[in-house]
Amino acid sequence: MYKPGGTIAEALRRIQNKDYVLPAIQREFVWKPEQIERLFDSLMQGYPFGTFLFWRVPAETSGKFKFYDFVRRYHQRDAAHCPELGTLHHQSVTAVLDGQQRLTALNIGLRGSMAMKQPNKWWTNPDAFPERVLRLDLLAPVRPDDDGAVYRFRFLSDEQAAKDETAHWFKVPDIMATEDVIDLNDMLVDAGFSGEALKAALRLLSRLYRVIHTDPLVHYYEEDTPNLDRVLNIFIRLNSGGTVLSYSDLLLSIAVAQWTKIDARSEIHRLVDELNRMGTGFAFSQDFVLKAGLMLADIASVGFKVENFTSDNMAKLEAGWPAIRSALVRTVELAASFGLNGQTLRADSALLPIAYYLYRRNAPENYVSHTQFASDREMIRNWLIRSLLKASGIWGSGLDTLLTALREAMQAGPVQAFPVEELRRVMSVRGKSLAFEPAEIEDMLHMEYGDRRMFALLSLLYPFVDLRNNFHMDHVFPISRFGAAKLRRAGYDDEEAERLAHRASQLPNIQLLEGAANVEKRASLPEEWLARYKADEASRADYLDRHVLGTLPVDLADFDRFYEERRQALRGRLSALLEGAAAEQLQKAAE
Repeated sequence: MYKPGGTIAEALRRIQNKDYVLPAIQREFVWKPEQIERLFDSLMQGYPFGTFLFWRVPAETSGKFKFYDFVRRYHQRDAAHCPELGTLHHQSVTAVLDGQQRLTALNIGLRGSMAMKQPNKWWTNPDAFPERVLRLDLLAPVRPDDDGAVYRFRFLSDEQAAKDETAHWFKVPDIMATEDVIDLNDMLVDAGFSGEALKAALRLLSRLYRVIHTDPLVHYYEEDTPNLDRVLNIFIRLNSGGTVLSYSDLLLSIAVAQWTKIDARSEIHRLVDELNRMGTGFAFSQDFVLKAGLMLADIASVGFKVENFTSDNMAKLEAGWPAIRSALVRTVELAASFGLNGQTLRADSALLPIAYYLYRRNAPENYVSHTQFASDREMIRNWLIRSLLKASGIWGSGLDTLLTALREAMQAGPVQAFPVEELRRVMSVRGKSLAFEPAEIEDMLHMEYGDRRMFALLSLLYPFVDLRNNFHMDHVFPISRFGAAKLRRAGYDDEEAERLAHRASQLPNIQLLEGAANVEKRASLPEEWLARYKADEASRADYLDRHVLGTLPVDLADFDRFYEERRQALRGRLSALLEGAAAEQLQKAAE
């Protein structure tokens, strides 16, 4: 039978007092700001709130388990994980088995804030994560929008709220501090409300007050067994029937319960955070780390299947964790040295065979930088770039079978050098060849700026650019010159303008530049910029040759000639780099 659990305000006070906690088997908070806004709108509309499943842990046994607090001030980079609680000696607690996401959403909306990364800003920039508080627009009409939302809730910074002159944004956390509904009227009068606007705003806030402080919306079922195995079984059965949890979440929950010496949850999350801070920033998830754990620990299958997560397998994973962790750090350091990051690494799984190789050879800390390993690193880079370039997607369907086969191929051979040929053979047998047909190379010549394969292709064409430093994918002829209005003023009709703008974003007009050089270049025409950048004729000639630029266009009318000539030159360069019968066939076809 479900029991009445009181009001939302009472539930949040229990969270604040550490009466409601999260067991280690729970996953992280994953809701987006829009989902929290939607939840508050649903509450205001009187929609069912759902029920909760609690695990009552008595004071005499609570010290045996690890618990976590609820997220309150969420920060996507710096505070995305549930805070650890110390050992709770002689304190009875209620652990939330089902309902964590809803309770955390309420905790953030009524007691905290969210700081999500803004687009077009680096992860390393602290200004990329403005703190935003949930607010309710007291001037918005109470009527459904296209999505059925009636009340206008938004996460906004103080600056955003102050700039919006069409709204009056009430901070939702202020309702938690309101002791009596009568206080709302004085609050609104002090804010400048009067007349009909005062009445409408008071109706809104009174409803919000009742939803939070008065209506008994929380209902729960309570399990009081001290047996962790039973609790884990309930948790998995509850969450594995649909899409509420991924199998990686289940794996993490089981690992947490079965590792005896290492705190699996904090270890895995710390590693994910560390990997994501490398270079210019990556976007790995716990799925990547857990898949790597299955692969590197030589567990029979790398698939996220519950039957793979036996106590023996988890013990094996825990025993090998320090070496597995080290290999993953080396692997991502290596990927960063290739210039890859969260935007340019098209498939995280492509790193797993590399990680397994580095794990087997016990790669030292200086593997990424010492000249002793330079040729090995270059073999890895070439293999990786080729796999990322394949339009068909090497790392898509059949991934688990492919990874298992690649691991078997590496197990059978020596570890002195990266086994490129063995891996190519295994991949080819499974229809994932790294050879490039003529049509594939032709497709690359039409690749557009923004394609996630573009960086991999440019890094292949520009091996002389130090990708460990800041670099830019740059338009040779400035893209700003191809705006529709500018092209019309230059005498091009709409059809011609569209064709030119399309060509301007394709490979023949893209190059890879050191960041400082690109900042200097900006919107300059290529010929006049190069005359400034390389003062003497010999340096300019060398630059043109290395960048496969030919004769630079002097103006827009010369762009088509430049585009065609460079496409031909790049076809030859790619044919030489992606050697083999396919490249030779392409050259003959072009001739």
